[in-house]
Amino acid sequence: MTFLNRLTLAQGRVHEGCGPARHTFAMIVARAMEGPVFWLRPGWEAGALHGPGMAAFIDPGRVTFVAAERAQELLWTMEEVLRAGVVPLVVAELPGPPALTPMRRMQLACEAGGGRALGLVLTPEGSAPGAESRWSMTPDHGVEPGWHLARERARDAAPHNWRVGRVGQEFRLGAQPAEAD
Repeated sequence: MTFLNRLTLAQGRVHEGCGPARHTFAMIVARAMEGPVFWLRPGWEAGALHGPGMAAFIDPGRVTFVAAERAQELLWTMEEVLRAGVVPLVVAELPGPPALTPMRRMQLACEAGGGRALGLVLTPEGSAPGAESRWSMTPDHGVEPGWHLARERARDAAPHNWRVGRVGQEFRLGAQPAEAD
């Protein structure tokens, strides 16, 4: 799956998005895909995505929200939706990184679903073991509003940094990659 015109996420795998702008990262990924999105979130947390704010990225009608009562239910639900293979993108907001065993189960569920679904776990600070790749996104609102996107880890690509900006209604990578840390 290609997003931001040239970055890719391996289809049929579970990836991690982290950092203060992880929700924005998930919306940009969802924008690049067609079809419904399942968005799983902790039911015990007060905050939720704002529909009109989502509309700048995708049609909020594409998103089915599921609020789980326990962290284990978030992981179980994500695993089952990935295994079904009928929803192209499954996003799970997690309070922290899951253990290796649940991540491995979700990777196997993607394979069992025919490799059609893409999983994206959102964690505050990253470090989910077993994720296919880890992407960190932070606000970078200097002269022009934008974000800093870092591919921190990937099985098939080196770490790298980019600036993401908005041109009209599109989100794009900056002309030059940001300097590597």
